[in-house]
Amino acid sequence: MEPVWTDQPMTAERLDGRPVARALRERARDELQRFQNVYSVTPGLAIVLVGDDPSAHAYRDAIVKASAGVEIPTRVVSLPATVEQRRLNRAIIELNDDEAIHGILVLQPLPPHLTRVEIADLIDPLKDIDGITTYNAGRLFHDDRDALAPSTPSGGMALLKHYEIPLAGRHAVVIGRSPVVGRPMAAMLLAENATVTTCHSRTADIASFTRQADILVAAVGKPNTVSAEMVKPGATVVDFGVNFLDGQMTGDVDAASVAEVAGWLTPVPGGTGRVTTAILLRNTIKAATLRVQRKPADGCVSGGDSEDERFGVSDAE
Repeated sequence: MEPVWTDQPMTAERLDGRPVARALRERARDELQRFQNVYSVTPGLAIVLVGDDPSAHAYRDAIVKASAGVEIPTRVVSLPATVEQRRLNRAIIELNDDEAIHGILVLQPLPPHLTRVEIADLIDPLKDIDGITTYNAGRLFHDDRDALAPSTPSGGMALLKHYEIPLAGRHAVVIGRSPVVGRPMAAMLLAENATVTTCHSRTADIASFTRQADILVAAVGKPNTVSAEMVKPGATVVDFGVNFLDGQMTGDVDAASVAEVAGWLTPVPGGTGRVTTAILLRNTIKAATLRVQRKPADGCVSGGDSEDERFGVSDAE
């Protein structure tokens, strides 16, 4: 069914990430205090940064700042863009073996000569705070809400729930199929009973799909991918894009024009990115809990009223 277009412009409400991130950081502080009281351990976070991608550098800076705010120590492992795969692999293995490190994050994108799948297979699943290992990805796609899930789509879901955007029965269209944003976001929306369509670079006539979306998610890493004529009036638009044009951060959505059509829109900056970093902090505490409890990688994290759930992000909204 074609959407009903209107000649009356609307100005989208902002899905502002700031109040959501503040609430999540407060929860992280409380969880960290309880964790330290129980285990007398301070969780440590390691960030692996390869090369000079500006979006990766911006993300690193945001994580370091957020971690300092809740007193989670952070170690940055910086490697040149020319680093060999075996040197990167060795850095990951060393972090796996480091008892002071409870969470490992490898920032994307990696230079093209490096293999993301190989890195995903190397990271200890119990330290995989961005959910890129096949173990955690598999648990997510089995709708295991105690899995260590990717932080970026988890942040998007936290935003939607905070602003009480209806999901069940709604049509969600996700543009992008990366294993760290697009695909897990589709799985999370499906778990909330949305009807999900995934579009990508080979999709013919993407606009014919996006104009049907009650919830439109952009996760392609290309500015101005989504224009106003691609958006159903009143739709909720979630922009995960982090791009830089003339030194200014911008998303994947042409925000100025889309804001006149959409009902809700995440700003860039100030939208999903702020929430993503807060989710990472909670995932680090959750990973530390699994580590000190010595949960085996082939085991299951119990639900209900366990400490794992209290320290987890399943209730991040």
